[in-house]
Amino acid sequence: MANFNEIIESNGNVLIDFYATWCGPCQTLGPILEQVKKDVGDNLRIVKIDVDKHKELASKMAVRGVPSLFFYKNGKLIKSASGVLIGKEIKEIFGF
Repeated sequence: MANFNEIIESNGNVLIDFYATWCGPCQTLGPILEQVKKDVGDNLRIVKIDVDKHKELASKMAVRGVPSLFFYKNGKLIKSASGVLIGKEIKEIFGF
């Protein structure tokens, strides 16, 4: 958990993606996140967390479905969302 806190409290933009390998929408979101990362480069850190491997963390974050996204800017949660978002929506949340 300490590592997770270090990640979200870092300066800059961090997107946490809680996913599952068996989840169809999560598989759809994967390439979208890859493209967003290519588009914005070092201005965004994307961290993927498998809910099946990290059940305690998912529970603590109140993840009820996957994919679940948590958007942090300079250590502060600015938005959370469930489901697949398009790249444009993700960039707009961070102001890219």
